[in-house]
Amino acid sequence: MNALDIELVSVSKSYASMTVVKDIDLAIPQGEFVSILGPSGCGKTTTLNMIAGFTAPSHGDIRIKGRSQVRVPPERRNIGLVFQNYALFPHMTVTENVAFGLKMQGVRREEADATVKSALRSVHLEGMGARYPRELSGGQQQRVALARAIAPRPSVLLLDEPLSNLDLKLREAMRIELKEIQQQLGMTFVYVTHDQEEAMAMSDRVVVMWQGAIAQEGQPAALYREPNSRFVADFIGKSNILAVTSAATGAAHLELAVGDGLILKAHKTELSGEIRYCSIRPESIAVLPPAAGGSEFANLLNATVRRVVNLGAAFEIDADLGSDVRLHVRLRATRASVPPKVGDPIHLGIDDADIQPLSA
Repeated sequence: MNALDIELVSVSKSYASMTVVKDIDLAIPQGEFVSILGPSGCGKTTTLNMIAGFTAPSHGDIRIKGRSQVRVPPERRNIGLVFQNYALFPHMTVTENVAFGLKMQGVRREEADATVKSALRSVHLEGMGARYPRELSGGQQQRVALARAIAPRPSVLLLDEPLSNLDLKLREAMRIELKEIQQQLGMTFVYVTHDQEEAMAMSDRVVVMWQGAIAQEGQPAALYREPNSRFVADFIGKSNILAVTSAATGAAHLELAVGDGLILKAHKTELSGEIRYCSIRPESIAVLPPAAGGSEFANLLNATVRRVVNLGAAFEIDADLGSDVRLHVRLRATRASVPPKVGDPIHLGIDDADIQPLSA
């Protein structure tokens, strides 16, 4: 097991009577890319600021490399920072911006020059050292900010929504670059974002925050497949979330009553509380030809199409099952695809493992 780079032990932060971070425990091993994900106001940026030293916790301990940092100022924590607005000095060249932290540390000129060149090479900006920030694209400026942060070789790099000012295509390209740079450096990255696609695409582990607490943490695929609450199921990707009126254990399945008497069969699972909802991902619902038996599915459902949206790569279908139940279905488009029309009957198949019971 890797040594821990960061530990948060029962960390809380309050302002007067308002608690914004509630008793968080988090351990981040060396070399891991961890995203702290959540909606605005959930406490993720406050958590990052406490790790950085800009905000002191009200309770608990923050450790870096096993040492408490609660009374250590930000400049002595050996942490790199990349901000949303890049914070580049407009009157300095790229080389001067990247060298700034090294200069403040008193690093010798020859050593600093070599380190700057290495940092620029790491972010694929060789040959651009003489340019000024105004002469660079948004993506290039973001990479200069990253190079400046990694040049002093910090133990940990903290990134606060650094891609949010970029357009969609550049943001998607930078996700790939950031992950490649992190793997190349072997450095611990802690990345704050409200964009679940960003977190899922880059992270080794995602920490989902809600109302100041950790709602769930784990590998991206596990969070997507097995959310532990209605909030996580709804926040991570798209999901059909249905209220469960009763649940019973059958011979082979959990039998969940939804709507007005419709029974869905879910895979048996251990839950700590009463089942109140279930979650079904739109892409896990199969659209079956009328003549298909569908015997491989635990749930065979008849519905009526209420809406069809062509997204190019897929069709989004709203299917009315009666019993006050409507499902959102995502059907992959192919050359041979002929989407159903509004008002058509439609046959759906859902595997029991694709219905996730939720206790909250």
